[in-house]
Amino acid sequence: MRTLHGAPASSGVARGSWVRVAAVSAPPGGSIDPSDAAGERERLVSARDGAAAELEALGASLEAAGRQDEGEIFAAQAMMAVDATLLDAASAEIHAGHDAIGAIRIAARSVADQLVALGDEMLSARATDVLDVAERIAARLAGVERTVTLDRPAIAIAEDIPPSLAASLPRDRLLGLALEAGSPTSHAAILARAFGIPAVVGVRGLIQAARELEDHASSATRTPTGPAQGPSEVVIDGDTGEVVFEPDPDALARLGAREEAAADAVRTALAEAGLPCETRDGVGISLLANIGTPAEADRAVALGARGVGLFRTEFLFVERQAPPSEDEQTRVNRTVVEAFAPGPVTIRLLDVGGDKPIPYLPIAPEANPFLGVRALRLAPERPDLFVTQLRAAMRAAAPSGDRTLGRVKVMAPMVADVTDVDVLFDLAERARSSLVADGVAFGEVELGVMLEIPSAVLVAETYLGRLRFASLGTNDLTQYTMAADRGNAALERYRDPLHPAVLRLIAQAVDAAAVSGAELSVCGEMAGDPAAALALVGLGISVLSMAASSLAPVRRAIRAADMPLLRTAAHEVLAAASAAEVRARFTDLLPGVA
Repeated sequence: MRTLHGAPASSGVARGSWVRVAAVSAPPGGSIDPSDAAGERERLVSARDGAAAELEALGASLEAAGRQDEGEIFAAQAMMAVDATLLDAASAEIHAGHDAIGAIRIAARSVADQLVALGDEMLSARATDVLDVAERIAARLAGVERTVTLDRPAIAIAEDIPPSLAASLPRDRLLGLALEAGSPTSHAAILARAFGIPAVVGVRGLIQAARELEDHASSATRTPTGPAQGPSEVVIDGDTGEVVFEPDPDALARLGAREEAAADAVRTALAEAGLPCETRDGVGISLLANIGTPAEADRAVALGARGVGLFRTEFLFVERQAPPSEDEQTRVNRTVVEAFAPGPVTIRLLDVGGDKPIPYLPIAPEANPFLGVRALRLAPERPDLFVTQLRAAMRAAAPSGDRTLGRVKVMAPMVADVTDVDVLFDLAERARSSLVADGVAFGEVELGVMLEIPSAVLVAETYLGRLRFASLGTNDLTQYTMAADRGNAALERYRDPLHPAVLRLIAQAVDAAAVSGAELSVCGEMAGDPAAALALVGLGISVLSMAASSLAPVRRAIRAADMPLLRTAAHEVLAAASAAEVRARFTDLLPGVA
């Protein structure tokens, strides 16, 4: 038995034989005579156009099959293929003496390295897209078909699988996916989650372990370019990141029990999804979902989400070389609004900037990007981005026939004070006026803000009366209150949102919202933590938004609680000395805790 560990990427346990897959690649590039440069560039342009057409067709076919998110991946790749920056860089390499195959690979590697150097996990994952596009172009130049196949049900093992190849794997035979490279935000991971198959990524030593097992198995079948069939069994756990080759009986029993427990938890969560979320004394709490793509809607609805408290729109902006069109944003927003109707949907305006850079938004390097030009602070320089987003949200709210839609809400992140609220209202008015002038149908949206900067909470009474709602973004609120980078593992003890300092800010926000009449919710990860959710309810929060997987445990905790006890505990812990003290108090109130 040999056990390796990686990063969980798609939930579930898969067990079976394995296949090490590798794509057929174009041959290495060569050199050309400078006099042939013009003709070589023409070959490159032709191959590029053909690759873009293939990607557009692949994306369209996936969208037609109801797999919109996967289709958008390839629509974005098609745009990368025809991006002038990539072509210009490759053309320069051709003039330097490289043939078209070598030129496109060198150019793509340069672009990919730039994305990785930005230090953002999502953009680093997009580097794989650039390289994938280049290989597709190179394959067309060489007349090679890039495909991988599975001749039997198996778990696919690879160094990495570019998205276009991952999409070509037969879903009826793909039991699971284990990759040595990649991250949970890579497209291979996204596709695995869309497929509903377990996946583990970033498994160090995976390929070496697979090769050693092949070397020791006389039945291994290998070809230079095709799949190598593993001679043994493997089990992967997409919840823990565990990969076990040749599991012994004890490991099989342990992983099998984990698989059954996970399946039981899902069945229980689905069975309880229709239960009302209310305390034992009848106080109702609304549970909503945080989602990052429309593909997450069905699962959230099935698990009992009554709407969306946070729809992150960044996925539309980071996988391309130019901003998404208004029509595309409208279509995506409408898909989510209709999926959750008649429940509310809260669309967050673009939250990118210093710590989440994107190629077409040049921002000067900042010493501390978390405190820099990001989110709404980009509006003075790029108001068009936000006006287009607001227009798309308003168009998605337009009435249509007899369909009853829920409230469509738009909130601005990184609001610090009333001046930022003025910016939001100005952008919204520009969007509304332009829609009227264009004669485009639209509906009304409610405007609100995220409370994630302490100053926004401390002066909330100066502007909340102008807004319909506000939502506490407790991830950043905790980070800024405790002066602790939430990505720094060394600062773990400072990141608990149950710290009394954070709770006092939340209590102040509750008071300000009550006076102003604005609805207040929580959409940070704190809402999905059962103990923390009880504290929030005790403080007076009646709307909680969280990842779909947290809905069942939070609902269960609330249904077992008594409101007077929660209020008393929440009031008392405001005087506590530490997060640990607060957490212990509310953990004791969870069901099943003695």
